[in-house]
Amino acid sequence: MIIWLSSYPKSGNTWVRSLIASILYSEDGTHSFKNMNKIKQYPLRNQFKNLISNFHDINQIKKNWILSQDQINLDQKIKLFKTHHVNCKLGTDAFTNLNNTLGVIYIVRDPRNIISSIKNHYSLDNYEKAKKMLFAKDQLIGTNPNEDKEKNFLTLIGSWDTHYNSWKSTNKNFLLIRYEDLIINTEKELRRIMEYLKIFFKINASDEKIFKAINTTSFNSLKNMEKKGLFKENAFDKKTGERKNFFNLGPNNNWHKLLDKKIAKEIEEKFKNEMKELGYIN
Repeated sequence: MIIWLSSYPKSGNTWVRSLIASILYSEDGTHSFKNMNKIKQYPLRNQFKNLISNFHDINQIKKNWILSQDQINLDQKIKLFKTHHVNCKLGTDAFTNLNNTLGVIYIVRDPRNIISSIKNHYSLDNYEKAKKMLFAKDQLIGTNPNEDKEKNFLTLIGSWDTHYNSWKSTNKNFLLIRYEDLIINTEKELRRIMEYLKIFFKINASDEKIFKAINTTSFNSLKNMEKKGLFKENAFDKKTGERKNFFNLGPNNNWHKLLDKKIAKEIEEKFKNEMKELGYIN
């Protein structure tokens, strides 16, 4: 059975994966990308091996979402998967179901900050193009030919609000984590995550292990590890084909300083209900 770590892209999923992996898979809480990679991404090509012939045909892919998860769950073990996929239904084909899904940890971030990260990560020329991506209900990723072949796989993310609403309260074991709360009080949010995971895993972490996990997964720590070539999930620049920094601005991504007021207002109007619900606007 799968516990999903789900988020819209650039919302802190990698940070949460790092924190969880440091608690579950390390002796003393010290972060390593090797441990983080034990929490696999979905969908990937190898998860659809022998099921589809065209990894860029959404019609083939959608008919095999459930079957691929059925195969993943044949061992009947509890596992964590990162995903940016919207929890959708295309025709009669659902992304997942309760037979395969045990729980959901959903990481959400203020879309006014996400837009800057999207612009950088996906090599977009301006904020208008980034806004278009944020607003598009049929938005796909996994189409960049420069990306790692295994991850070059169609993934439907939809718009920011569609993504959030598709996962919200879809499972009785649902935990919502706000990226902003992680920044303000990482320990408090990590302990919330641990309490949630104790339903499924045996966790006995000392205060020292928790503090070590927090310190070694800080933005600066992860960015320094990336500089040393230890991180392999970088995006590729669509124009040059070269790897880009994954850990770019992090907590310093402040929409008040970076975002045009007109675009900020458009985002607030577009996502008004969800942003009010999440406390991002009054």
